[in-house]
Amino acid sequence: MSTHPAQFTKQKQFLVCVDSDGCAMDTMNVKHERFFGPLAADEYGIKDRETFLADWNRINLFSSTRGINRFKALVLTLIEAQEKGEEIGDITALTNWANNAPSLSNASLEAEIAKASSEDLEKALVWSKKVNEGIETELAGEDKPFPGVLEGLTKIHGLTDVAIVSSANSEALNSEWNRHNLMPQVDVVYGQEIGSKADAIADLLTKGYAADEILMVGDAPGDEQAAAANGVFYYPILFGKEEFSWERLSNEAIDKFLNKEYAGAYQEKVLGEFHALLAQFD
Repeated sequence: MSTHPAQFTKQKQFLVCVDSDGCAMDTMNVKHERFFGPLAADEYGIKDRETFLADWNRINLFSSTRGINRFKALVLTLIEAQEKGEEIGDITALTNWANNAPSLSNASLEAEIAKASSEDLEKALVWSKKVNEGIETELAGEDKPFPGVLEGLTKIHGLTDVAIVSSANSEALNSEWNRHNLMPQVDVVYGQEIGSKADAIADLLTKGYAADEILMVGDAPGDEQAAAANGVFYYPILFGKEEFSWERLSNEAIDKFLNKEYAGAYQEKVLGEFHALLAQFD
């Protein structure tokens, strides 16, 4: 059963970190298609919704920015909308905050508003809260893990410590993972409140693991970057091929990792597949 990062202690030699949305949980597409994008279009009075939503989904789901933080995604999509003639007002404060704040969450946005309120910051907070409310009230019961996740995590947890490393909030993570009986296979949860995924992995390194004893499992370039920033390994869950990816992780990649055979040709092979998939949409 999972603990808070502050209380977590290393139990096994190796650690596997797992992202949630779009990686373990089949929730990413529906959250963006039903909540993040449409509610942003509503909040900012977008006239050409079809174009805006297509841009939103490309940025968040089908390109090298897949998995980007919601506020960074909002800024990128709003800038594109402005360039296409949408009137959304001044987003300078929001852009500066999203590009420079060490932590991007509702709580950190509220703290920024308390320091220097502006209409664009307040509008982004309203949007983000509406997204959370919609997901919590309307998606309950619709979320599900990808095929092979429970079986894969059960096998992996018998061999390594397991951490959730996600940009989602910890309350949602605990709710979703408990609902599908995944949480018994997890030792610690790092949600957005802890900081970035790179921060989470950096903290886990202080628990006593060597860098080559940590494997980050994710589905987005940000997951790969978080792993690279800390010198740990990365295994990609390929979008559209999630069941295959989990089967390969639990039946092949985990053995490579534990036997110190993951570095070099094997990691290069799986990363090459990942980059080729993303490049199809950029």
